Amino acid sequence: MRASAPAKINLGLVVGPLRDDGKHELLTVYQRVGIADRIDVEPAPSLTVEGFEHDTLVGGALELLDPARGWRVRIEKRLPVAAGIGGGSSDAATALRLANAQLERPLDDAALHELAARLGADVPFFLREGPQLGSGDGTTLEPVDLPQDYWVLLLLPRDARKASTGAVYRGFDERNGADGWDDRAAAFRATVATIRRPRDLAQLPPNDLATSPHVERVREHGAFHADVSGAGPTVYGLFHHRVDAEQAERALKPLGRTWLTAPAWYG
Repeated sequence: MRASAPAKINLGLVVGPLRDDGKHELLTVYQRVGIADRIDVEPAPSLTVEGFEHDTLVGGALELLDPARGWRVRIEKRLPVAAGIGGGSSDAATALRLANAQLERPLDDAALHELAARLGADVPFFLREGPQLGSGDGTTLEPVDLPQDYWVLLLLPRDARKASTGAVYRGFDERNGADGWDDRAAAFRATVATIRRPRDLAQLPPNDLATSPHVERVREHGAFHADVSGAGPTVYGLFHHRVDAEQAERALKPLGRTWLTAPAWYG
């Protein structure tokens, strides 16, 4: 079986205090976009993952699904690694979904969600359709009705060096980033509930975890909303019209790798 493993962006990311399980409270809107890896999964005598030698998530996911089963996985890697757009999480979720569908007794949606949540905060999202409001540690999901009629420009800056996610969260704690969590979380939920048109997405607060000088550069080239995705370093800009997004891409291409895409509902 074969499927696409699409990227995501975080339309707002509000982070709170450390939880008892060592993770942080957060609120975010996950939005899938139309660039993707390609995943093939078929039964095999043993577990092998081909095409991406640095994989750990896909192999780990399939071992959790059924340690007694073997699988042959082929990853056609198109998404950048450690870029804040969920490439590894999407690969793992897609492999899980494909392998589960080939079991004699597939897990139901709730059980598959629980398994995915053990792999990472972003993984369960990629098992769902449409944009989702993530809460708790990011794995509690609620569908949200958001506009999908805009263009997305992604910029992975050439000079960016991603710190580990752990280091990003430590920096957040050291600057007391969780202050005012209850009020900020309530305001975020209220803002999400009011979004009706693409331009309303600009009301979402900036990413609590990561910043980039390139956000302002993307805005200067016509984006009605721009921010860092996840823990970075990828920056995204949202545009009403494709022609404007194309002009921005041409202007920003010297700064790094760029992709012009659009929201996607499912893999």
